[in-house]
Amino acid sequence: MIVQQLLFSLLLYPAGGTPLDLGPVSVPGDIILGGLFPVHKKGDRTTCGQQIYHRGVQRLEAMMFAIDRINSNPHILPNITLGVHILDTCSRDTYALNQSLQFVRASVNNIDTSSLECVDHSIPRPRNNYSGPVFGVVGGSYSSVSLQVANLLGLFHIPQISPASTAKALSDKSRFEYFARTVPPDTFQSSALVDIVKSVNWSYVSTVYSEGSYGEYGIEVFHREAQERNVCIATAEKVPSTADDHAFDSIIIKLKKKTNAKGVVLFTRAEDARRILQAAKRLNASHTFYWVASDGWGKQQKLVEGLEDVAEGAITVELQSDNIPGFDEYMMSLTPDTNHRNPWFEQYWEDTFDCILEKNVPLETYTNFNVCKPELRLSPKIGYEQESKVQFVVDAVYAFALALHNLYSDVCKNYRKSGVCPAMTQYDGGDFYKKYLLNVSFTDLAGSPVKFDHRGDGLARYDILNYQRLINASGYHYRVVGKWFNSLELNLDHLVWNNNQTVPPTSACSLPCDPGMIKKQQGDTCCWICDKCEEYEYVFNEFTCKDCGPGYWPYEDKLSCYALELQYMRWDSPYALVPAAFSCLGILVTLMIIALFVKHNDTPLVRASGRELSYMLLFGILLCYLNTFALLARPTTETCITQRFGVIITCTLIAVQILLTLVWMIVEPPGTRFHYPHRNQTQITTLCVATSMNATVALVCLYSPKVYIIVLHPDKNVRKLTMNSAAYKKYNSGPTSTYTASSTHKGGDPSETIPMQSVGPNTPSRSSCAAAAAEPASDSVALL
Repeated sequence: MIVQQLLFSLLLYPAGGTPLDLGPVSVPGDIILGGLFPVHKKGDRTTCGQQIYHRGVQRLEAMMFAIDRINSNPHILPNITLGVHILDTCSRDTYALNQSLQFVRASVNNIDTSSLECVDHSIPRPRNNYSGPVFGVVGGSYSSVSLQVANLLGLFHIPQISPASTAKALSDKSRFEYFARTVPPDTFQSSALVDIVKSVNWSYVSTVYSEGSYGEYGIEVFHREAQERNVCIATAEKVPSTADDHAFDSIIIKLKKKTNAKGVVLFTRAEDARRILQAAKRLNASHTFYWVASDGWGKQQKLVEGLEDVAEGAITVELQSDNIPGFDEYMMSLTPDTNHRNPWFEQYWEDTFDCILEKNVPLETYTNFNVCKPELRLSPKIGYEQESKVQFVVDAVYAFALALHNLYSDVCKNYRKSGVCPAMTQYDGGDFYKKYLLNVSFTDLAGSPVKFDHRGDGLARYDILNYQRLINASGYHYRVVGKWFNSLELNLDHLVWNNNQTVPPTSACSLPCDPGMIKKQQGDTCCWICDKCEEYEYVFNEFTCKDCGPGYWPYEDKLSCYALELQYMRWDSPYALVPAAFSCLGILVTLMIIALFVKHNDTPLVRASGRELSYMLLFGILLCYLNTFALLARPTTETCITQRFGVIITCTLIAVQILLTLVWMIVEPPGTRFHYPHRNQTQITTLCVATSMNATVALVCLYSPKVYIIVLHPDKNVRKLTMNSAAYKKYNSGPTSTYTASSTHKGGDPSETIPMQSVGPNTPSRSSCAAAAAEPASDSVALL
């Protein structure tokens, strides 16, 4: 209350030089709605520029169109007329704030003046008499403007509905208690931009954003969500509010240094987006970048005029909107001669048709002017198109009107006069905002639903546009290629990039790694080299390989591991057939030798070899060959026991080993278990072959000479006299004698004798022994 009283005195006597009456659109009414629109662009060296802003003029006329429709509707605010007081913000926040003081002055009727008194004891009243209190304000367009104005209007509880301001900060009710908007905050638009970047598989992009709440808040959300979704920012460049051509050239030069970041995300005001395109063209970078832009660019034709080749292929986001029925006809019916409500319409007309109205031609001039013809009319032929925010301006006006209608129905029930009842005039704007305005819900003239959430934000719906060259034509147009409503629906097949490319370009610091490879970070988080995992490892995450562990092996894609199939020697495997066949051959040969030895069991050679030892060795060799089958068999408890007692003869001979083996079996009972092969394992086939080879070596080396004599030279299988033999010594010690020996041949004649002849002290020669053996003798000796 104290703040209001202080401001009240200032408003009654404003400081000199304040431009309170510079060209407003003022239409009287029982209730006044204020309007703030960017009719002019901001000036480089002046507060307000001279260049008309076509979008702002359309939005101003959209408010007038909505007011006319409501005033002519007997079902909305009957017997009450809505008036307007519309001001030009000149696209500048400070100028808009100064202009908004007029709304505050008009709203002082809402202040309780009972405690105030003038010097002459009269009741205080405003210096300028407007036809009614300002119940609310439609605008501004730029977020920077709305941020400033909302602070001022909030002090006087004046509700505000913006048709275009999307800054995230405006959702903060602790700061902007009476602000609402028919558009969503930029948090949704930023999410949509990230979705677009991800959908075209970009992971490395640059960003450019305008100074101020719109660009700074919007790009902040974009950066945060991009980082969360593994999209890296190569460089982020801010466009100062006072940037000149040199500043824009500097931005393009910095963008070009990031050669792998082909994608550039723009979160800028419309004029900044155009000057970025101009700088790219000046620096021969028309086809260097691929643009993705916020609704600051949207689907504006004026923005890309003369820069079509630079803008070709750009993807832009625009709030989903439909044309308001009847508005185009309304605009096409306007002319400078008929539109007396809008003081800026003449300038809009001259700028649109590039001519000068006859009444504005100087009386004395040496210049030839293109005088506007009387038959000129707005039409699509000359480039007229309904601006995308027209729908949201109309929705804002209708939201105020319907909320006022509900308020009127509640507080003016018994009021029988036309116009606004005193209770409605004095109704607090803050209560009106909370109880009526936020609870409005309706379907607009285009058939779209309109409502506000608890923060005063509108519904988030976006069109995704692609700036393309017309087929079989030289012109360009914006084509709708997708939509966003909580999630992205993008038709990639309809996208066309610059130079008529249909394949999405690459914008990545490093290409994705092949399956089975991980990233080794280098510099930026999206820059890496690829390193291959070992054959037994899988990709645990994008930066780490991990061993699958014993019994597991990675899939081909290296994303996970699977349990190895139980492996044991199969009888149909070549690794089993070869050692088995070799063992069978060894067993057969061993059995044949055993049979041969049994047959010639009493021959001198067999007896001299040690029959018991030979049979034991042959049995051991046979067990070696048989052990191959125990090794090749599927592991069981029985086969494990058999393998441990592989050569049982050793256990027989070495009792200590038997004892140790028994202890071993008690400590570690035999049984089957999974055996996981190592990468440097010895195979079981090698063990089988080695065992068989040991037996074969013993068999061949020990018994092949004996078998050779027994089978092929049985005549040599006899005992011969040697000088060291007992028979020889006995023979030389006495007369010729004969002793009998059993025949070495099984079944031989025991009476067979060998004649022996006395010889001298010298050793008998082979010939003499042979001659003596050939001669008959009366005495005979059997040689064993």
